[in-house]
Amino acid sequence: MKKLYWRPPGVSRRAMALIALVATTALFAVERFPVERRQRWYDQKLAAARLAQNCIDAIRSEKLERGIEINREFDPGDTGIVGTSISPVTSNTGYIAAKLTSTNPNFAAVLIHWLKKAEIKPGDLVAVGVSGSFPALNVATFASLKTLDAKPIIIASSSSSQFGANDPGYMWLDMERTLNDKGLIPFGSIAASPGGIDDRLVGMSKRGRTLLDAAMARADIPVIQSKSLTDAINQRMQIFDEKAEGRPIKAYVNVGGGSASVGTHVGKKQFKPGLNSQPPRGTDLADSVMLRFAKRGVPVVHLSRIKLIAERHGFPYEPHVKVPIGRGKVYVKAEYNPWLAMGGIFAIFAAMLAFIRMDVGLRILQTNRQQDKNKRPEPMV
Repeated sequence: MKKLYWRPPGVSRRAMALIALVATTALFAVERFPVERRQRWYDQKLAAARLAQNCIDAIRSEKLERGIEINREFDPGDTGIVGTSISPVTSNTGYIAAKLTSTNPNFAAVLIHWLKKAEIKPGDLVAVGVSGSFPALNVATFASLKTLDAKPIIIASSSSSQFGANDPGYMWLDMERTLNDKGLIPFGSIAASPGGIDDRLVGMSKRGRTLLDAAMARADIPVIQSKSLTDAINQRMQIFDEKAEGRPIKAYVNVGGGSASVGTHVGKKQFKPGLNSQPPRGTDLADSVMLRFAKRGVPVVHLSRIKLIAERHGFPYEPHVKVPIGRGKVYVKAEYNPWLAMGGIFAIFAAMLAFIRMDVGLRILQTNRQQDKNKRPEPMV
């Protein structure tokens, strides 16, 4: 029967077992004692997260001053940036778990990571599409762009899905004004659309439309009134290009699932969450602002599928308390200790050298003794 494994000839099983023991011990040490290593752009990530938290606190304070109740059933962490279930301006269904997860200010650090990987520098133009559905992620995006000193061109979808900025008297565009008035964020949306299905509030009541019109009028910015989803996409691209004034747009950031920005629920899933450096593969792609920028070769940051993003970066899912700043793999990650790994490799080679040499030497000594013994003449009787 043939052997199923190979081992050096002349080396005993005892020596091989000792070498295996050293290798196993080295592996255990490397796995058991990792080092906590700061990730790239650590200071900027912390600064962006702190600014995001300050913005969230400012919005909460403004809500209380306006007499808007913070519903602890939907907002157990008392963040003040989670909305109610149903209101006249609620455009679509939403998932409370995703909305609670998004209140983590450390998402601003994730945005820093993606934008830096996209090579965004101070003064670079970044196009942004936000909606009222994820006000906390809008805040994280704004905080990251301010920290990087980028120049954003922002278009908002005014309406909100469940648990977003869906209070008729204090919607996302109102929150932007609060951040401007408090001196926290120096920019805001330059245009807004009604949002909702097809970016035209398909299915919303007349009262809801009236309230949304009032919110956009308070913002005092141009309103995109489109005839179709394609028309909404065309108008957004035209506004971005006009405001760029011939300068290159270096990235596009989409927050949430605005119809024009992502191109229906199908287009939303065709881009991966996070940084997309090229368009998705395939021929049957849903038209959207994201896709058009991607086809231009512009990096696209897609803030969607929040649970997956949170899991990747070590963030809690559906937190019921405020999440401290500086928590998560985006700041510090456990990595193998390179010195311990090198020491383990050295120990294995040293063991191989020592044990094999000792074992072979012992065998040679035993062989010589046996040969000497065989050469001795037998005593005469």
